[in-house]
Amino acid sequence: MSTIAAISTAPGNGGIGIIRLSGDNCFEVLNKIFVPKNSDEVKGYTIKYGHIVKSENKEIIDEVLVSYFIAPKSYTKENMCEINSHGGIVVENQILQECLKNGAILAEPGEFTKRAFLNGRIDLSQAEAVIDIINAKTEKETKVAQKHLEGSLSRKINEIKQDILDVMVDIEASIDYPEYDIEETTNEKINNTLIKVENKLNKLKNNFENGKILKEGIKTAIVGKPNVGKSSLLNLMLGENRAIVSDIEGTTRDTIEEYINIKGIPLKIIDTAGIRKTNDEVEQIGVKRSIDNISNAELIIAIFDDSRPFDDQDREILKLIEKKKTIILINKVDLNKNFIKGSTEIKKDAIEFSTIKEKGIEELYEKIEKMFNLSELECDNSEIITNNRQKQHIMLAIEAVNEARNSTQKLMPLDITAICLKNILEELSEITGENVSEDIINEIFKKFCLGK
Repeated sequence: MSTIAAISTAPGNGGIGIIRLSGDNCFEVLNKIFVPKNSDEVKGYTIKYGHIVKSENKEIIDEVLVSYFIAPKSYTKENMCEINSHGGIVVENQILQECLKNGAILAEPGEFTKRAFLNGRIDLSQAEAVIDIINAKTEKETKVAQKHLEGSLSRKINEIKQDILDVMVDIEASIDYPEYDIEETTNEKINNTLIKVENKLNKLKNNFENGKILKEGIKTAIVGKPNVGKSSLLNLMLGENRAIVSDIEGTTRDTIEEYINIKGIPLKIIDTAGIRKTNDEVEQIGVKRSIDNISNAELIIAIFDDSRPFDDQDREILKLIEKKKTIILINKVDLNKNFIKGSTEIKKDAIEFSTIKEKGIEELYEKIEKMFNLSELECDNSEIITNNRQKQHIMLAIEAVNEARNSTQKLMPLDITAICLKNILEELSEITGENVSEDIINEIFKKFCLGK
């Protein structure tokens, strides 16, 4: 394979920058631009100190440390090196350009990890775990991705595949040696195995909902009339002044989206425009988006202003949220107006709140935790699926299991059942990448950043 190069650290200034190379001619490219302080023989898992220079005139670009990884003991199973330079866009780009001038080509997004997959160091589910670690928003999400990177999901899938392979051996024996008349026994064994396989697959499928929460968060819309304290609540939850807060009604005209972390679970908080009738065309668009966000949200935090009487606009908001998971906050209780607290139209379990005094915030978090059973979402003792692609193949494998069971119950020929069993194996192999198209592989690695 050609030698690829890319900057692996994030753009911008930093303490160090890393330029990564991988491929058969990796060290030849490096030797044209790297002048080490000593000329000792290169060994894997060693670091050399020296300078990166311009190949044409040996002008020093930067003082660096170079890490050496000799095939097959590297991230890609190819010869690799990592140039650790001073951080900074200019110096990193200068070094990268020297690599490209001297025989390397620019890596595509995710190409280092793609080579690790193609060269057999990791399977496809492990490769997907790499991008999940990079994009993780909470410690729990990172923990799940780390388990997948270590191969926990792969082992579970391979265990199920082995169950199927075991019965396929019996099927082959029955087909090849019909004189022994073991088909009835084989059918019974197949059915028992399929029940076991179905239970394992259903457990993985059911854990996807937990995985979806871990990865995508709970989509949470903050709704209410203008000036009831929606933006103040967002700022309080974030611990910063993210949204404009003003006594002027209608300040928020578009949605503002941010993530916060509650008990290791991300909440995707959406601060919406105040819901009211208005002649302002721009504000009307904001109100429509607020109503759309109510229908799409998994959790509604509805705020009512205790310093103003309950009115028809408040009633309209209650109608909009009546079929949604909702937590109601009665805000501005510190003003002691008590217009909403005594209302029979508001739920009895509404939280008395004050964004100014920060009253009720812990009660809000506790209610969210109980509503979504966040304390029961364990990452250590169960295999959690966070990937939509993987879930789809698990669902298709379950369908193939049902077809195979139906085949055995109808006492159809074993070679028909064998086709269903092969379909199960194919779907499971899509997850680990043994049976996956090049287009799917390319699509997965497009999501990666350069240098990974």
